[in-house]
Amino acid sequence: MNDLLELSERLIGQVSLDFSRYLLHEINWNNRLIGIKGARGTGKTTMLLQWLHKKKLPSSKAVYFSIDELYFTTHNLLEVGCDFYNKGGKILILDEVHKYSNWAIEIKNLYDRYHDLQIVFTGSSIIDISRQQGDLSRRAIVYELFGLSYREYLQMNGVLDLQVLSLQEIISPKANIRSLFPSTFRPLEHFESYLAYGYYPFSIEDKEGFHLRLRQLIRLIVEFDMAELKGFDIRNAKKMLQMITIIGQSVPFKPNLIKLAEKSQIHRNSIGNYLIFLEEARLISLLYPSGISIATLQKPEKIYMNNTNLIFALSHNQPDKGNLRETFLYNQLKVKHKIRQPKSADFEVDNKLILEVGGISKGRKQISNLTDAFVVKDNMEFPVDKALPLWLFGFLY
Repeated sequence: MNDLLELSERLIGQVSLDFSRYLLHEINWNNRLIGIKGARGTGKTTMLLQWLHKKKLPSSKAVYFSIDELYFTTHNLLEVGCDFYNKGGKILILDEVHKYSNWAIEIKNLYDRYHDLQIVFTGSSIIDISRQQGDLSRRAIVYELFGLSYREYLQMNGVLDLQVLSLQEIISPKANIRSLFPSTFRPLEHFESYLAYGYYPFSIEDKEGFHLRLRQLIRLIVEFDMAELKGFDIRNAKKMLQMITIIGQSVPFKPNLIKLAEKSQIHRNSIGNYLIFLEEARLISLLYPSGISIATLQKPEKIYMNNTNLIFALSHNQPDKGNLRETFLYNQLKVKHKIRQPKSADFEVDNKLILEVGGISKGRKQISNLTDAFVVKDNMEFPVDKALPLWLFGFLY
């Protein structure tokens, strides 16, 4: 265990504090049991190491354990946690818990035994803790870390450091959005780069190899992370990867599930569940029609890739601009809002606001009879009347 403590101390000491994710400032760190979900590559580990770094506690008091360390193949998590506590431990960080079979029940036991031990655990976005043995849903406060917003991408690259804007601020006619930004700021200067490379923080390490690494990440999620899902047959992993490629090269579209099943060679009785699995893995996003609850749905109205970086990684040619616009807007909005597809436009937000997406010449014809409706335009710098710039929705988190 001493080796783990030394590794923890080294990782905490080496972590960069130059840039931190939005969620670091939104979590209530006073809770005794905190869960953080998220897709691979979104920065969960770095965020936790930064938090521990600021605590300035020795490894005997606050420690980071990655559960995919070989140590945990021969040592029991519960016993390690008990040993750490008995020697004076106060804060226990457990990273990638979904790679350990009994993680939920052993964390529950630690939580119930030691009332002055704070536990923070991370896991894949596919985790549903309410379905785990030793249900933690009544004990843990669970957050999800999404990929970089456009605002964070600009901050990470030293372009601009600005606070989050609410959706109400963005659409309000009284808000002078232009005044919030420096006069020298060109909002579109870095936008195309963000669409291709900006959603995952690791893009800053190797831009040239980013899309190859992203394709490898997709394979890891399907072949390893999704194996934890009940109902997913790992023997279908290759077919699932084929389906992702098909979707990535043709989205968004109104899905014909029978044809999609034929092309991917997945049984049509399973295709609906597998689409939900891909959404839980944050590889695709399913858009449902407005006015219908999820519980009664049989199929989505449209299928999108989860984010625009995935589109570029899977496309053989230059991606369709309309596809990129809609995918970006849906991806940024859904972090804090409920999104559906209305009959007369692209998106309905929180059962009220209507958004129609297009290029700079896009008009209001489709939404002319609607009062609470806006056109969202690409290649537009700042709001004008009922027209809103697409990039601005990248400041929602």
